[in-house]
Amino acid sequence: MRGVTARTPVIAADGLRLNDARRLFLKLENLQPIGAFKLRGAYNKIASLSAEERARGVIAYSSGNHAQGVAYAARALGAKAVIVMPGNAPAIKLEATAGLGAEIVKVGPASSERQQKAEELAAEHGYTVVPPFNDEKIIAGQGTIGLEILEQMPEVETVLVPVGGGGMISGVAAAVKLSKPSVKVIGIEPALAADAQASFRAGQIVNFAAEEVTRTMADGLRTQSIGPINFEHIRRFVDDIVTVSEEEIREAMRRLAANPKTVAEPSGAVAVAGFLFHEKELPRGTIHVAVISGGNIEPAMLEEMRK
Repeated sequence: MRGVTARTPVIAADGLRLNDARRLFLKLENLQPIGAFKLRGAYNKIASLSAEERARGVIAYSSGNHAQGVAYAARALGAKAVIVMPGNAPAIKLEATAGLGAEIVKVGPASSERQQKAEELAAEHGYTVVPPFNDEKIIAGQGTIGLEILEQMPEVETVLVPVGGGGMISGVAAAVKLSKPSVKVIGIEPALAADAQASFRAGQIVNFAAEEVTRTMADGLRTQSIGPINFEHIRRFVDDIVTVSEEEIREAMRRLAANPKTVAEPSGAVAVAGFLFHEKELPRGTIHVAVISGGNIEPAMLEEMRK
């Protein structure tokens, strides 16, 4: 991955008007070449394929950032990329994916629908499926975020990670806990798409309806359930999962938008929202790092946030 993905900085978030003794630092995955962390796992997965597999092409299903990660990685490795995306994905993500040379197939809003279509096309054309989260190579790629946080901020006490399908938190939590078990890892997800928290509490995977999870503005976290491989990582390595409201996500975005380097899309702002508004649900400690997982925000939404 060296030379393809960026070793993104960790910076102090002192400008977010924090009113207590805690310190917040931001891991800026919004500064990756595709504007989101997904490039790490996508490149690691595609790079692990044989030359024959890459020659046949790859296919992915995604609401946006994984789509761009796969398209970017496939182009870098000389492989054809086909991406199945929901028709209601943000235009900025659809256009960016197409701009990276991928062929786009549009389907309905359900995550199960795009996975089914991708698997059908893979069987028909011989493509290799690059899943968004339920894959060990994907998890390992995302886990490099955790390794970098420990190197850049060795005094960290708590790491806050957005949760959608569970790929990033699986990798980050494994990397952090296996390297420094004392560090707490907390997942943050929208209350309107809280399937990961429900699964964590129940001790088994809980599925949410597409109509339910699509209510959240955090389009990158609208998965209907976490993956089985991801769930095993979460059960072993994650300390808790906290949910945030739409209003809290919006306020976190608004504060982050004041600095061009920390602009976050809704999905990318949830970890900061958790820090700002859910102190009582987080572990006691001073040094927190929140992952800004992506910054691919619609221009009109960004303009609204800056008013």
